[in-house]
Amino acid sequence: MLSRRVASVARQLRASHSYTFVLLLILFAFAFAATAPDVPWSRGALVLIECGTLLMALWTSRGGPLRLRLAPLVLLTMGIGVAQIVTDNKGLTTVAGTFGGLLVIAIGVVIVRGVISEGMVSQRSVIGAICVYFLLGMLFLFVYGDVALLQSGPFFAQGTDGTPALRLYFSFVTLATVGYGDYSAASNLGHMLSVLEALLGQLYLVTVIAVLVSRMHFQPRNAGKQ
Repeated sequence: MLSRRVASVARQLRASHSYTFVLLLILFAFAFAATAPDVPWSRGALVLIECGTLLMALWTSRGGPLRLRLAPLVLLTMGIGVAQIVTDNKGLTTVAGTFGGLLVIAIGVVIVRGVISEGMVSQRSVIGAICVYFLLGMLFLFVYGDVALLQSGPFFAQGTDGTPALRLYFSFVTLATVGYGDYSAASNLGHMLSVLEALLGQLYLVTVIAVLVSRMHFQPRNAGKQ
């Protein structure tokens, strides 16, 4: 009985192109990255969560053609994530971070295409746009991680590369332009990336989110009962 009810709710959500499940998975990835220990297996687990999020986004947006195009990326990234968990190999960290960032970009593309295909602005469109905003912060988490591993000096001016949780904190503080000042990038590349993230975050809020909310179309509750 319970399984049938869950399946029925899932079908309704898919039929309405709701991005609620996608947003929940993104928030789960955010919470996991913020609380998981700084060990290789947790990075592999985060990549697998991103794989699941991409699959959910494809399912929700009904991205038929994209499924075939993105299947190699998903399979390869899943293999990298599993390998890092099983072998606990730190050498895979950069590779996993790179593919994790590619997954985040792919999720964003799938959501944007799904929102555009609806042809009108609705609550579902706004939820999809919120998903993309969170994905921007997650993307720079992976970017900062790769920069920290590849550059010779510490990523932060405070003399440390930081943990994934710390880089996640720095990413979203920068995205929201809060500017606490407790951590700052040390290199010119880090400065450029953090400024880019701040600009993207502000432009996204004042353009995409603002326009979608102002043009939101609310569907009557009894529209589907006629």
